[in-house]
Amino acid sequence: MLRKVTPQMKLRALLLATLAIPAAAQAKPAPVPVVAPVALNQPALAEMVKTVAYLIERFKAAGLQPGNKGSWTQDVPTVEITASNMAGLAITGRASTMLFAPGKDFVAGSYRAIDRTAIADAELVFVGYGINAPELGWNDYAGVDMKGKVAVILVNDPDYETATEDGPFKGRRMTYYGRWTYKFEEAARQGARAALIVHDTFPAAYGWNVVESSWTGAQYFVQKANKGMDQTEANGWIQKGVAEAILKAAGRDLTQLTAAAKQKGFKPVPLGLKATMNFDNTLRTAMSKNVIGLLPGKKRPDEYVLYTAHWDHLGRCKANAKGDDICNGAVDNATGTAMLAAIAEANVKAGPADRSQVFRAVTLEESGLLGSKYYAANPVYPLAKTVGGVNMDALSPGSPSRDFQVVGGDKSELTRYVGAVTKAMGLTQSPESDIERGYYYRSDHFSFAKRGVPMFNLGRGNDWVNGGKAAGEAAAKRYNEEAYHGPEDEFDPNWDWSGMLQDGELFFRLGRSLAMTSDWPNWHPTDEFRAIRDQSRKGGK
Repeated sequence: MLRKVTPQMKLRALLLATLAIPAAAQAKPAPVPVVAPVALNQPALAEMVKTVAYLIERFKAAGLQPGNKGSWTQDVPTVEITASNMAGLAITGRASTMLFAPGKDFVAGSYRAIDRTAIADAELVFVGYGINAPELGWNDYAGVDMKGKVAVILVNDPDYETATEDGPFKGRRMTYYGRWTYKFEEAARQGARAALIVHDTFPAAYGWNVVESSWTGAQYFVQKANKGMDQTEANGWIQKGVAEAILKAAGRDLTQLTAAAKQKGFKPVPLGLKATMNFDNTLRTAMSKNVIGLLPGKKRPDEYVLYTAHWDHLGRCKANAKGDDICNGAVDNATGTAMLAAIAEANVKAGPADRSQVFRAVTLEESGLLGSKYYAANPVYPLAKTVGGVNMDALSPGSPSRDFQVVGGDKSELTRYVGAVTKAMGLTQSPESDIERGYYYRSDHFSFAKRGVPMFNLGRGNDWVNGGKAAGEAAAKRYNEEAYHGPEDEFDPNWDWSGMLQDGELFFRLGRSLAMTSDWPNWHPTDEFRAIRDQSRKGGK
């Protein structure tokens, strides 16, 4: 029998929600330049040390066991790469040299842990949306050798303008092929020397200001033995107007090439132009921490259900009008780690499930899902023995809702668990908001989905019990426009916790139901992650 979330969970959530970067909130040093996520990966930084210690304290109090061979933590080795002395992007060829300014016209960085990036006279090739999808018979790189060349790539995927979810790439709903991370990964697989994505606000779902701020300053990566030398030398973005100017110099038109790239059978287009860019890289290595707790199963302890939330946030960021430059991340994601500890306590009190349950507070989500990515590549518990899990990211204060939304849509057989739990809770399903933004690929569950593990990613809808859709949509809009990744995302003792308690019950029920079954839900046969799951389960890895 499932146990409902108790009122005591509110207290646990309240305690943890006050956590977000406690030292920074207590003592405010002199203003510093904008710091990219996450200064918290420095092992000597008081904020990280206190945060990890507090999470361990809450996991112990909940009744969990250390989850990593007797330890509460998993080391996550990181490398910080900061580009500096950025020269302009120079384009030469058929016309006079064009020079584009860093920041204003283009941004770039390196995934390689090397001191300097220098690309001279590399041929430019327009590769459409930069997609290679064998299962769809689609290859934007067909017939071209990209070795030593620079790929110019369109953002999103070919059918993003379709109003429905019809089409090879699910129409308006973004697939992973539309994400910029995929495009850089595929360019590297194709042997490209560099990759430049053409920014366009609507298909990107954010303005150039987001690109510029995100790619300025320190960038964080998981350390690799090969120092990232299998990646392109440089990845970056160019403004749409810059792309138009470059293509015009090549005797081409961006609008026409974009239309051609939407059609199956598109072939890459060499532009007859060459690109030059160079910059220095300052490197710094560090060690961050994932915090892991375990509740062993009573019948099948070697099968695992995961619960995940990320404990990091931005630290210091651009100051608001009041001069506050501390990005606490109280909603994103102190609420998630709060609920992680609360659900752990609820499961302990309910008694061990049939399967083991693993609770992980992961680091560096804001820097590219690095903590979850590292765990997925170096799992403490085999992924082939991991049934699935629940990810909790940014729970909203406010009213309970009459509905819920599934992020990513109906991708796996976890759908039947969602249906059973939400029916028991009297909830109806509403269409996911903003499906063109690809939210499924932007939080920690994706690190596991990418390696074949089905993960729940859903939450409270906008049809609030108190105030209806108007209230729910207004609250979501207010948070996204006024608080998301900003100083206003901070704890408020006057929060209405009732909606988050509903979220907690939903997550508890979903995870617990998966832990009490012998079922192994898989991705649907046509889903992009089905093949890797089948391979993983067959090989037992």
